Amino acid sequence: MSAALIRSSHDTALAEKLAQTPEVVAIQQQIAQMEAQGVQSVRRRLLSTSVRLSPVMAPSLSRIAQDCAEKLGVTIPIELYAYSSPHFNAACVKPEEGRLFIMFSSSLLDSFDEEELRFVMGHELGHFVYQHHDIPVGYLLKGKTSIPPDLALRLTSWSRYAEISADRAGAFCTQNLHAVARALFKLASGVTSTAVRFNLDDFLSQVDDMQITDEQSGSSASAEDWFSTHPFSPLRVKALQLFHHSELMMKGGAAQMDLEMGVEGLMGLMEPSYLESRTESALAMRHLLFAGALLVADADGGISPNEIAVFEQFFGRYKYREDFNLQKLKQELPKRAAQVVKHVTQPRRIQLIRDLCLMAKADGGVTHAEIVVLKEISHRLEVPVLVVDTFINDSSGIDWVAE
Repeated sequence: MSAALIRSSHDTALAEKLAQTPEVVAIQQQIAQMEAQGVQSVRRRLLSTSVRLSPVMAPSLSRIAQDCAEKLGVTIPIELYAYSSPHFNAACVKPEEGRLFIMFSSSLLDSFDEEELRFVMGHELGHFVYQHHDIPVGYLLKGKTSIPPDLALRLTSWSRYAEISADRAGAFCTQNLHAVARALFKLASGVTSTAVRFNLDDFLSQVDDMQITDEQSGSSASAEDWFSTHPFSPLRVKALQLFHHSELMMKGGAAQMDLEMGVEGLMGLMEPSYLESRTESALAMRHLLFAGALLVADADGGISPNEIAVFEQFFGRYKYREDFNLQKLKQELPKRAAQVVKHVTQPRRIQLIRDLCLMAKADGGVTHAEIVVLKEISHRLEVPVLVVDTFINDSSGIDWVAE
């Protein structure tokens, strides 16, 4: 089985479309120019900020890297690095001068056993094998250049499927679902103590417990952690469980089409839609989104042409008009927020804040005044204001960029 065959079909399809997007092409060209001029020296930075792990220093980790590289068809030389951090993290850094760099935080190396490290290694190599670094998510979402809101949403959606593909690469290298689940449990909880005994079934049940059904709309929503570029860990385990029992991993397993449909259903939990629904809850959300987008854009004392373009791109048939009564919208904001709180579950309110943040970022950056308005709306929706900071700063996308 080749690595190409186990890649998520949604990852492949979305990546192909994104690669043809003018904004993506423009950023790719800028990065290529910087690399040609030697502006970015990844290896020099790694050597000065972390420790290179030779086969003598880390024989087990080096062996794992070699095994995973062989399974995934990676032939480029690999250099392993460790850096000091209390957080569990790893990253595959874009190749430079014919070398591939894999970074591990010190706490992850100290706390993960060999099988868990094998999954992490395979996951990071998967990002390289599937060329996820070709779509510079971080540059696009954090950069100074304005991008359409729908592109921002497509980038975050693709990032989640990219993580699913990388997870499959890690699971393919490990061939041990329980070890894979343990690794994701540690990443999600930070717990490595023997006082807690990991149980796969209990961990997976968390997905069912976190799923909330909006009885009025009949649509599913998910908790705060799911509105990010990385799928929430129990959900990732469920996706990997489907993969483990598919024909890609076992003879007579479920068909690949059924696997992809199952994963699409899981990912759908992270992207409930309210822009088209005609339910009372969806209408309340749209009314607040409409007012909130204009008030955030006007936070600095005026709405710029870029902000008008973002507004019109997001709302489609609704054009910006100079006679919009922003003062009246500001006065109606508490009432509109109260309607949302009355009819909409908290996870969907969090999604609304996420979309407002995406719109604010899409015009090239978020000012302090805009963040103040975003946090006011978040407070009125009874959503923790820290969520605003999370969405504003969530720009790394894929972990081939050190987080």
